[in-house]
This record gives sequence, C-alpha cells and structure tokens, in this order.
Amino acid sequence: MNGLFSQIFEWIREDHAAYPVRFYLEVTAWAVSIGCSLTMALTVPNPPLATLYPIWIGGCCIYAWAAWTRQSFGMLANYCLLVSIDSIALIRIIMHAN
Repeated sequence: MNGLFSQIFEWIREDHAAYPVRFYLEVTAWAVSIGCSLTMALTVPNPPLATLYPIWIGGCCIYAWAAWTRQSFGMLANYCLLVSIDSIALIRIIMHAN
C-alpha cells in the first residue's frame, strides 16, 4: 500500500513540475467542482443556481483548457459540452428571472 501512495505522490510531483500553472488551475477547478456540488447538495430543493452556474462553468472552462494542454480529446470534448449545456441553462435561468 505504501508503494501505491509513493507512486501517486511521485506522479503528482511530476505533474506539478511539468506544468505548474496547469497543476494549480486544475486544483482550483477541482475545489470549485467540489464546492458547487456540496452547495447544491446542502441547498436542495432550492439551490442558488444563478450563483452556482457561473462558478461551475468557470471551473469547466479551466478543465477544458487543462485538457487542451494535455492533448486529451475526451476530457476536452466533455468539458466543452458541459460548458455549452450549462451556459444554456444559465441563460434560461436569467431569462425566466425577468
């Protein structure tokens, strides 16, 4: 088990060393994702979607950029699609609020 943790920490160290800006942005996007999910879970049935969606979309944009720099088509496609879907949802929320 210790060998597995050593490998994971080494991989994290190497990832950080390879592209520190991407590493910190991905950690930020991860924190945004967890924060939005926790907020959603704690506030159902009436989550503050007008507040959460822009934050979530921003995190997805960071992940999309990170996927681009990693040359990961699957991740890039996923996060671009999430940005599109959630942007439409945000627009619908704004339109219905007026």
